[in-house]
Amino acid sequence: MKTNNENSRRQFLGAMALGATASTLSVLANPIYAKTEAFSIKTMSDAEEWFNNIKGSHRITYDGSTPHGGLPVVWTWAFYLTNNGTGTPDEDMTAVTVLRHSAIPYALEDRLWAKYKFGEFFKINDNGAGAPSLRNTVYEPKDGDFPVPGIDGMKRMQERGAMFCVCNLALNVFSGFIAKSMSLDANQVYEDFLSGVLPGVQIVPSGVWALGRAQEHRCGYIFAGE
Repeated sequence: MKTNNENSRRQFLGAMALGATASTLSVLANPIYAKTEAFSIKTMSDAEEWFNNIKGSHRITYDGSTPHGGLPVVWTWAFYLTNNGTGTPDEDMTAVTVLRHSAIPYALEDRLWAKYKFGEFFKINDNGAGAPSLRNTVYEPKDGDFPVPGIDGMKRMQERGAMFCVCNLALNVFSGFIAKSMSLDANQVYEDFLSGVLPGVQIVPSGVWALGRAQEHRCGYIFAGE
C-alpha cells in the first residue's frame, strides 16, 4: 500500500512529466501550491543580479532536476578539479548549479530534512545509515556520503566560487504536497522551507528560468545526472 507521501510525490512527478497540459496546470493553479506572491519583485531583482557574479573564461550550468545520488554537486566538483588540472584556476571559471524539481532538498538545511522526512519523500538515502536520509548529505559531506572520497561538498564549492540556486516554484509545490500529507498548513510549511534555504543559495523564480539566465550569461549546459 502506498503512503500519502508516495502518492503525493507520484502525483506531482506525473503531472510535471506531462508538460504544460491541463493536468499540470490544474496542479499548479491549486491555491495550496500557487503561493507565488511570496516571490516579491525585490527577490526577483536579486535573482537577476545574482547572475552577474558569474566570472571567468570557462562557464557551465548544471541542471540538477533530480537528486541522482548527489551528482549535481559531484559534477560541480569535477568541473573545478579537471579545469584546475588543465591549468585553469578557480578564479577563471564558474559552475552554476540549478537545484530544481526533486533535487530541491539539497538546497535546504538539516533541520528541514529531519522535520519533513525529505529522505523518505524524495527517495534520498543516507549511505552510512542505510536508510532514508534525515540530513543534507551534500552540503558538508561525511565519509561515505559520496561514491568516492575527496569530493568537496556544496559549502566548500561555494568557497571556491561555485554558485547554487533553488527553484521557488518547486519549493511552492513540494511544500504544499508535504503539508497535505502531514495535515499541516501549506503556507506555514512553505515559509519554513524559505527560512531553511542554505547560506549563499539563491532562490530563483523557477529552475528553468535560471537555466535560461545562466546560458544568457555564456554558460554551457550539462544535465547533472548519469
